[in-house]
Amino acid sequence: MSSFVWMKVLESTPERYDRGISMLSGGRIGEVYQRIAEIAAVPARRVLDIGCGTGAVTLACATRGAVVTGIDINAEMLDVARAKPVPEGGSAVFLQRAAAEIEDLFGEASLGAVVSCLAFSEMSVEEQDYALETALTRLVPGGVIVIADEAEPATGFRRLLHRLRRLPVVVATYLVTQTSTRPLAGLTGRMRAAGFAEVTQERMLSGAFLIARGRRP
Repeated sequence: MSSFVWMKVLESTPERYDRGISMLSGGRIGEVYQRIAEIAAVPARRVLDIGCGTGAVTLACATRGAVVTGIDINAEMLDVARAKPVPEGGSAVFLQRAAAEIEDLFGEASLGAVVSCLAFSEMSVEEQDYALETALTRLVPGGVIVIADEAEPATGFRRLLHRLRRLPVVVATYLVTQTSTRPLAGLTGRMRAAGFAEVTQERMLSGAFLIARGRRP
């Protein structure tokens, strides 16, 4: 699974983003979106999607009856998201905002769930800590956070194969964007440090994709 490594490249052509991510995940990225929505989006729950991109997770949650706000700093990605139909029975609004603006957008204990897919790995550790700490205060007691991102497989052999497959994509990404990327690491520990309880994780897509969840006590 090398979709995250290609994020910077695909973001430069937002209209091709969904197709590119699907191809790079072997057509299985939709399974991740649906799993996030399954965990987070009970009917009528108010949900924040951090780094929503072209809106796939936002709309997956809305399909389950949630009222969702998707935020992203990339205006062109948001244009793609807004062009997609909102499923009947749910609600989706897309705003051009950064994760650092969460506390200005939402009051304390105003959200039932916070979700994020392929966004935390683009943040610095300090930005991740801020987003987690702020999300905790914006969730109602018992509210959930669900974060999905690329992560190295747990076993040594799969980790080696993952790195070998990933290397040429990293090089191509740097040549196109002069930036690099890395799998997300240490997330569950930072979630616990931010104050989340019942922190668990699961692996998808041959172990190269991590979904972590936690709950506000």
